[in-house]
Amino acid sequence: MPVIKSALRTSDAEFRTRYLHNRALAKELHERQHASRHVRPKRDIDRLRTQGKMLPRERIEALLDPGTPFLELSTLAANQAYGGESPGASCIIGIGIVSGREVIIHADDSTIKGGAWYPLTIKKILRCLEIALENHLPVVHLCDSAGGFLQMQSELFPDRYMAGRMFRNQSLLSKRGIKQLALVMGHCTAGGAYIPALSDYNVIVQGTGAVFLGGPPLVKAATGAVVSADDLGGARMHTQVSGVCDWAAETEAEAIAIGREIVSQWEPVRKTIIATEPIEAPLYDPDELYGIIPDDIKKGFDMREVIARLVDGSRFQEYQPAYGPTLVCGFANIWGYRIGILANNGILFNDSTLKGAHFIELCNQNNTPMLFLQNITGYMVGSDYERAGITKDGAKMIMAQACSHVPKFTVMCHASFGAGNYGMCGRAFDSRVLFSWPNHQIGVMGGEQAANTLLEVKLRQIEREGREPGADELRALRDTTLAAYQSQLSAWHSTSELWDDGLLDPVDTRNALGIAISASLNAPLGQPGYGVLRL
Repeated sequence: MPVIKSALRTSDAEFRTRYLHNRALAKELHERQHASRHVRPKRDIDRLRTQGKMLPRERIEALLDPGTPFLELSTLAANQAYGGESPGASCIIGIGIVSGREVIIHADDSTIKGGAWYPLTIKKILRCLEIALENHLPVVHLCDSAGGFLQMQSELFPDRYMAGRMFRNQSLLSKRGIKQLALVMGHCTAGGAYIPALSDYNVIVQGTGAVFLGGPPLVKAATGAVVSADDLGGARMHTQVSGVCDWAAETEAEAIAIGREIVSQWEPVRKTIIATEPIEAPLYDPDELYGIIPDDIKKGFDMREVIARLVDGSRFQEYQPAYGPTLVCGFANIWGYRIGILANNGILFNDSTLKGAHFIELCNQNNTPMLFLQNITGYMVGSDYERAGITKDGAKMIMAQACSHVPKFTVMCHASFGAGNYGMCGRAFDSRVLFSWPNHQIGVMGGEQAANTLLEVKLRQIEREGREPGADELRALRDTTLAAYQSQLSAWHSTSELWDDGLLDPVDTRNALGIAISASLNAPLGQPGYGVLRL
């Protein structure tokens, strides 16, 4: 497999400008992640300490095998929601190794309003369970939650993809033999009681752990009875009387030790076998990614330079390099795993779209997972392209990609606009994981195009009112529209809404993908087959 020949010149002024811009974004990302993970009011930390509890991240650290990686997902979920009251959407999820088994962990963050669930908390937990179902990953729940945030109950409870979906997915996991363990460190209230009850195994901590459909305040309000949390749903009652819980532990450390022992007894997973090669580090320094990515969303770059800093040995067997050049396709390895890569080098024309569809078929034929590197402004528009069938060709690519039976992974490297997001395996198309870089923007169209389009609509409205707008009014209207639209395009906004599985520092991309590919192989491949391709 040939090595990519990099044309990058690190001494160029443009490289230095881009490098400094993207290093600043990465620095901001790490600062935001640190605040989301660790910055809490002292009173909330002290409250847990006085209860004899570990902090949520201390629990995870004690659970994981020493020296193994933890791929945390959606660290900045809800970072622009609820006035900043729910860092990380009040929970932690991620892929790690416990007793030699790959698992996904869901931990309530009780340093935030007692671990109460906001709407985006539900969405994040649902994504955790979805990843477990897709990748056949066992789940370890670290439970310590006050239940639903009642002030927002209408956004938590009644609809299809709200809290009830968690318990539906837990049931499906058990049906499919994908194991679940719950460690009850604190209260599991109301619907939250079903998390340990629907887990295959559970351990409850004496004194602080409790499981009940209605806590003491609700029992008093509903029945007039006064009962303590421990008598109502504590460890002794649930392990000796009700049978809701399996093991009681004196401390959280003991509960984690019991949990690790339980996981160690689970049968080893027979992973799906795909083509592999000995692992090589990239020939080129991943730090150079900062100087490759433009500091302007409208500027292009050669995606081969990105590939060269992600894949083993910077080796890449490019497919049809002279045809459809705005889509780069080819085979490479990441941490030894063979993958097929589709990467945007411009807008998708008829030829690049057909090339992509055919390459996707080749990956499926050879059971090769696919990685989509997005920098896409959409499929080409215009009379000539419509007459040539760009809509039909785009549909072929979407059909081939959507019906693929191999694992898919997506990284939003720069722009993601229009239907190109769909063909390149956007959020709606079931990537096993989808990551974004902090420079990323996503929307129906770019900010400039959207502002101009909305300005035209507003101009016609003003003209119908029979008045002539002044230049200052038009400029102010355009600037206001552009600012509002741009705020919704940003990577901070999209990750806040859980439109991705987290923002990555570009230099961490290779490691994150290696963990994700490995985890995906716990599941068998899907069934091959396509729908009707409009020829």
